[in-house]
Amino acid sequence: MAVQQQITTVTTTQSSGQWSTGLFDCCSDMGTCCCATWCFPCFQCQTASHYGWCACMPLLDPCAFMAVSCCMRSSMRERYGIQGSTCVDVGLVCCCYACAWCQMAREVKTRTTSGMQQVHMVTQQLHVA
Repeated sequence: MAVQQQITTVTTTQSSGQWSTGLFDCCSDMGTCCCATWCFPCFQCQTASHYGWCACMPLLDPCAFMAVSCCMRSSMRERYGIQGSTCVDVGLVCCCYACAWCQMAREVKTRTTSGMQQVHMVTQQLHVA
């Protein structure tokens, strides 16, 4: 009887179901706050790029009635397992456009730099006769 070991890597994302920062926590990350204050379109393009979207997508917002921002926020909620709804996303983007973008930028920064993803190793033994 031969014994063969197979190693499988499983990646899981741990999420609290909430945004890592509040909508109005703009000053909690002064770098993000200053970048958004001095050149908001550049800030939007940088955020979209860091999220993995085309950097030019946010520039379409004025022509598309903020649809890009709403879609990105909904996509971010889905990717990171954050609770909410599309209706809430639309409301926040329409009423608090700059704050919504700052929150999205902080979320991308937090998720990509703080290691909110953990990797678990699973070992399985297969018995071959």
